[in-house]
Amino acid sequence: MSDEETKSDPIIIKKYANRRLYNTGSSSYITLDHLGEMTRAGVDFKVVDAKSGDDITRSVLTQIIMEEENRGQTMLPTPFLRQLIAMYGDSMQSMVPPYLEASMAALRRNQEQFRKSMAGAFNPFEAIAKQNMAMFEAAASMMSGKNPEGASPADEASELADLKREMAELQAKLDKLGKN
Repeated sequence: MSDEETKSDPIIIKKYANRRLYNTGSSSYITLDHLGEMTRAGVDFKVVDAKSGDDITRSVLTQIIMEEENRGQTMLPTPFLRQLIAMYGDSMQSMVPPYLEASMAALRRNQEQFRKSMAGAFNPFEAIAKQNMAMFEAAASMMSGKNPEGASPADEASELADLKREMAELQAKLDKLGKN
């Protein structure tokens, strides 16, 4: 078996009759909380019934969702759950899983784009803060009649104009981010 094949194989989790879960990858017993952490970390696993060998991953994942919902980490509104239950047995039932998968994939993509946008949005704030501080120091120096580090009034005026231009550019970037 090549390295690539072993990396794509899911970790096997065995569930015993006493409801204990055994991670065959780490050779240790784990909890539903551990499986939740593994899921959030993107670790691929398969849960099998230790006695029959049946794949019970879906029911265990549903258990994890129920545990999270019971802890107050609610993400599934009651009307959504009612609609989902109503779809069971409906002629359109077979369309629901691919639709939900595509919707979740789109939500993940949008979430990642939003995170990137927000990360980029905070950098201009830092730059603006630094520029504001520089302008404040320049203004304080001008008011006190002192030239910072021997700068001439023409140099100060030029620097102030540059700072104003940079602030306008940053404001334009922020406005653009706000429209997205």
